[in-house]
Amino acid sequence: MKIKKGDTVIIITGKERTKRGKVLRAFPSTQKLFVEGVVHAKHKRARSQGKKGEVIHVPSLISVSAVKLVCPKCGNAVRVGYAMYDGKKHRICKKCASRIEMK
Repeated sequence: MKIKKGDTVIIITGKERTKRGKVLRAFPSTQKLFVEGVVHAKHKRARSQGKKGEVIHVPSLISVSAVKLVCPKCGNAVRVGYAMYDGKKHRICKKCASRIEMK
């Protein structure tokens, strides 16, 4: 998975399309992310006589395939590749060829 915690991403599909946010948490085994600002509505029903039902907004997981990384140098949504520099593996922007620092 080429997207890490702390990266800025743009959502490219779904209801939240064109929103930008920071990756709060990444789950490589399931290819899912928590992105700041991406929430879904959860309806809670009334549990007792005195309380009312309500709609709460909770953070939701989003698939890695629904987001693109935003390059810090050129500011565009880009594809990401890998290259070796000084014996270390670095992510690179496929558009401007700049290094994207790993967190």
